[in-house]
Amino acid sequence: MTFYRDLVSLEVAYTKHSLTCFHFGSAYLLVEQSDGNSRQENGHNKNPTVLRFDVTNLEAAATELESKGVSVERQLFDWGHIGVFSDPDGNRCELKFAP
Repeated sequence: MTFYRDLVSLEVAYTKHSLTCFHFGSAYLLVEQSDGNSRQENGHNKNPTVLRFDVTNLEAAATELESKGVSVERQLFDWGHIGVFSDPDGNRCELKFAP
């Protein structure tokens, strides 16, 4: 919960028992409490879902996460740039430049 609130800076909609709901654009992100002991990515065979955050300045967003202790790997493709990081449960997250 603190990862998405304090490091990714999502606004909390509500907290109830062992889950937290975050505002996420026109949708929401519901996160259940876990032990949060994994910083390694689960990989697509274990968890094929990617949580992608569109940003207008990928370098600034990546630098901000890194200043909070989150490792971000920048990747360049012919279709654009992304910054890859994992949440405490090993779920893949990405920053994507969206002009």
